[in-house]
Amino acid sequence: MARNIAELLGKDAEFLLRHQSKTVSKELLHTPSPDFVDRIFVQSNRHPQVLRSLQWLFSTGRLANTGYLSILPIDQGIEHSAGASFAKNPIYFDPENIIKLAIEGGCNGVATTFGVLAMMSRKYAHKIPFIVKINHNELLTYPNKHDQIMFGSVEDAWNLGAVAVGATIYFGSDNSTRQIMEVAEAFERAHELGMGTILWCYIRNNAFKTGGKDYHVSADLTGQANHLGVTIQADIIKQKLAENTGGYKALNTGGSSYGKLDERIYTELSSEHPIDLCRYQVLNCYNGRAGLISSGGESKGSSDMADAIRTAVINKRAGGMGLISGRKAFQRPMKEGVEILNAIQDVYLDKSIDLA
Repeated sequence: MARNIAELLGKDAEFLLRHQSKTVSKELLHTPSPDFVDRIFVQSNRHPQVLRSLQWLFSTGRLANTGYLSILPIDQGIEHSAGASFAKNPIYFDPENIIKLAIEGGCNGVATTFGVLAMMSRKYAHKIPFIVKINHNELLTYPNKHDQIMFGSVEDAWNLGAVAVGATIYFGSDNSTRQIMEVAEAFERAHELGMGTILWCYIRNNAFKTGGKDYHVSADLTGQANHLGVTIQADIIKQKLAENTGGYKALNTGGSSYGKLDERIYTELSSEHPIDLCRYQVLNCYNGRAGLISSGGESKGSSDMADAIRTAVINKRAGGMGLISGRKAFQRPMKEGVEILNAIQDVYLDKSIDLA
């Protein structure tokens, strides 16, 4: 197994598999384990039924009872438009095939829309954990705008059999204050009803693209987004893999003032290595008490398998909890999608791939 992973990583194999982090010590992290719910959440304020819901999520699929998560997220029918998302594989216009892909792919759970899960609720809610994505950015308003709005109630998610709700906040956007308040209230209600909470901690502002770099994937800015996410009691954080750092510094030039920073963020708590950048994201999730799952990203075709393996290795060795990968799996024939999901899971099952 390790040989195949190394082959897929190609020239980056040694760079990623042999790296030993000299930033945040791995001893400071709360890492995924079979007893993660007992070790972390039992001592929290989470309702006993939240513990049961989270435990079912951690006990399902090929990664069952490892502490790691492989989640299939398909909300692109709204976020990116159904035609654009499903044209490559029209079977996924049908909600049942979305759920079948998650089951066949050995996922811990399926994260998708109210409509998809409600349509198949009585057939599948007891067979695989449902995660309802409760807010979305829709792309039909002209001109397009970027704003996450609620598409249903937490009560409806509970009624259709969900074990968890998921939501997105565009931190840094003009609408972020309202989104933070809405999602915090929704997460409080979800916990009252016994469901877990997963937050897509994205940052969104045109100002974050400056000097030829895109700081939407900067470790320092995404790390702070993660910290805001766990503050509103997200049990699990979904974040894009960090590709650079220095967002705060880039936005504090030319007389502008933005946020606050300490040089040790860059000199001691992270480096330019992708594993160290991801570890800084984990650090901001209460040292891993709230698990960090990395986004699988868009489908690019023939490189998808290698790209997915690379992301999984970085996430695992940084101290993350798993991958939430959708487009790489559903924008191709189901058999190939299952193979990619299984390959991602193999990284987390491979005990030779350890913490950096």
